[in-house]
Amino acid sequence: MRIWVARPEPGGTRTARRLRELGHEALLAPVLTIARTDEAPPPGPFAGVVLTSANGAAALAALPRTPGMPVFAVGARTAARASAEGFVDVVAADGDATALAGLVRGALPPGSRLLHVAGEDRKAEPASTLAAAGYRIAVWTAYAARSLPALPAEIADALTGGGSLAGDAEPLRAALHYSRRSAATALALATAAGREGAFRALAHYCLSADVAVPLVEAGVAAHFVPTRPNEEALLAGLAGPS
Repeated sequence: MRIWVARPEPGGTRTARRLRELGHEALLAPVLTIARTDEAPPPGPFAGVVLTSANGAAALAALPRTPGMPVFAVGARTAARASAEGFVDVVAADGDATALAGLVRGALPPGSRLLHVAGEDRKAEPASTLAAAGYRIAVWTAYAARSLPALPAEIADALTGGGSLAGDAEPLRAALHYSRRSAATALALATAAGREGAFRALAHYCLSADVAVPLVEAGVAAHFVPTRPNEEALLAGLAGPS
């Protein structure tokens, strides 16, 4: 099955490789790029760092290494990125903001000051829950997702004439969405390019119910949403190669 990977780098390449290992044909064409902002981190000290995305892990290089300061990551891949940046005390939640807030509450007392390394399009959680529980949250907007100006040409071609690439028998059948912003951007760019009908006809696989929201609100059916918001659960929902 030919599948559009709309996920931005660095995760997009890894996902495309995983799809090929499963016997699918991956069409890697992100609709967002991730860029560092110019915002400096707030002054410390901090009792811990909260990471809600692997995109924030690279920004950790700008932080001083405080001995014993834990990093609380939303999932295993984010934790691995933080460890690669040289942080030693890194713990991972089970892939969602609720679990991440619980992880922090189980490790640090209320009143602790935390640094949340976030993107421009951050959600309220887990900072809202932690603040309500008495934690002091300093937010560092370290990165931002920027939309491409137009639908990638290879996707525009693949969505032409029922989804077949020129000269290929196998049509584009599905799309993988890893963030709400990415899903919304993919729909908007496809619509602007005159490919909305073909986009709607794809099977849309979304990492979580939250990711699916902009599609569902636009009347685009989410073909599959895993019960757990992690990549292996998402890929397990794919139909076998065709």
